[in-house]
Amino acid sequence: MLLSCVLAAMPVLAQQFESGQAVRIVQNDGMTLSEAVESVRRSTDGRIVSAETRTSGGREVHYIKVLTKDGKVKTHKIPGRKSSKG
Repeated sequence: MLLSCVLAAMPVLAQQFESGQAVRIVQNDGMTLSEAVESVRRSTDGRIVSAETRTSGGREVHYIKVLTKDGKVKTHKIPGRKSSKG
């Protein structure tokens, strides 16, 4: 709930992804992998099974797999920072 308060104080954008789940994106330079993992962990109350960062279109995209309480694995895509790689 602390995260909700912090995000409410910052300009945010909701974006729809393939999973059909809305994700909050901080409009500054994006989240780090550890920030994205913590955000997903808190919002899903599931167990993180893996997390990795890939670069797409000059931007990082964090892929975080979560084991839900009903035993399903769901992948969350969180936009990250601008890539330093050209």
